[in-house]
Amino acid sequence: MSAPIALSCGEPAGVGPEIAAKAWAALREGLPFFYIGDPRHLPAGTPVQIITEPHQAMAVCATALPVLTLPFAGGATPGKPDPANAQGVIDAIACGVALVKAGTASALCTAPIHKKALKDGAGFAYPGHTEYLAALANVDTVVMMLACDALRVVPVTIHLPLAEVPQALTAALLTDTILITHAALRRDFGLKSPRLAVAGLNPHAGEGGAMGREEIEMIAPVLEALRAEGLDIAGPLSADTMFHPAARARYDAAICMYHDQALIPIKTLDFASGVNVTLGLPFIRTSPDHGTAFDIAGQGVADPSSLIAALKMADVMARARAAS
Repeated sequence: MSAPIALSCGEPAGVGPEIAAKAWAALREGLPFFYIGDPRHLPAGTPVQIITEPHQAMAVCATALPVLTLPFAGGATPGKPDPANAQGVIDAIACGVALVKAGTASALCTAPIHKKALKDGAGFAYPGHTEYLAALANVDTVVMMLACDALRVVPVTIHLPLAEVPQALTAALLTDTILITHAALRRDFGLKSPRLAVAGLNPHAGEGGAMGREEIEMIAPVLEALRAEGLDIAGPLSADTMFHPAARARYDAAICMYHDQALIPIKTLDFASGVNVTLGLPFIRTSPDHGTAFDIAGQGVADPSSLIAALKMADVMARARAAS
């Protein structure tokens, strides 16, 4: 690794500081990363070393958690977000993006944020992390992938009521999602010829039109056009037969039509260690696949598995991108 991974602090009243400290204790010099935020928010007793440049983290990680300090306006009371800290949370993300764009950090990993606190305290105008990162990168379209050792899934539509999915699911959106996923699997995961499996929208992939015509009228034509461009795509497939072990062995990523179709299988297979990856950015971004967990913050019981997995995946992706 030529540069360490940047970890933005996320909401300091959540489990982010706790799992950052636990991740450092588990990884140390084996996977150098540095924390961007206020060291006051880290759990008491965490070995901390203040750094001023990312490269300094490489020599520090063996004995302490490197911290690139951003002073926050407030302290951190577990479970009780302080709107005064909202701008600091936003600035930590922007700082991480600037560092990965400059090449002084190899990737950005983001601890969970609390969107209401950011809106209340700093007028945060974005639905979430992903949209803010896309704006900082000047990118119009990004894709969310959830990944673990057993499965990679990509939902085409994400946080929408189920009744709105058919209207939102367009040929252009499906095409962009598949192409961005295919490119990322090649560049960031080192797969020369990615195999994609695409779910249908309706039960049994519409069963020849008996249970819906989206597969016939929109999904299948998109897949045929992309196959003609050389992509290895199976589908549209019945989603209820896509996620057993033999089926998963036949593809590298599953493209799903809506949120739960993608997230239920991956969270069933690996609830603790799933990773949220943003595809389509000019830099690598991963995140643990959970929220701020205010109900357990500060109790010392938060599981760092997903953050550790996110840091490890960021490292793998950075190495693949550097070698491509």
